[in-house]
Amino acid sequence: MPNRDTKPHVPDTQGQEFEVAKKEVSRRDTLSLWFSRVAGDTARWVGSPLAFSLAVISVIAWAAMGPMYGYSNTWQLVINTGTTILTFLIVFLIQNTQNRDAKALHLKLDEVIRSIHQAHNEMIDIENLSDKELDELKARYEQIRCEWDERHRERQTASGQKPAA
Repeated sequence: MPNRDTKPHVPDTQGQEFEVAKKEVSRRDTLSLWFSRVAGDTARWVGSPLAFSLAVISVIAWAAMGPMYGYSNTWQLVINTGTTILTFLIVFLIQNTQNRDAKALHLKLDEVIRSIHQAHNEMIDIENLSDKELDELKARYEQIRCEWDERHRERQTASGQKPAA
């Protein structure tokens, strides 16, 4: 006797399409994927307690060597040069990771918007709008919220409830 609660098997074509697209991208853009992996791994490592501890130990060791080197210009130049180079390189790696994370987040939100029938599809890709367009959209939604607040207050007053301040 068949189980009535089970749904008929429907092939997952979207999942298959995603896997095919992923393989195609990996074949075409191996340098970019390598850089993304390195950037992600570096961002995770740089944000770890171990990396912070190593940085603190390095600064303490550098400061402790100050008297040995007579607090010379060379002694100061070592920490200045080292931190400048590390900061310069890490900024690019972290920025790459943040850009990728933001892009993935936007794609996920776009998918949620597409899947909800009552959602405004015009909200998809709003990150590509100019600042002026974003300000206009914000003002429009603030107006909608104000109108909702007014209707809500009117309903509360009509039903004898005390409106919220």
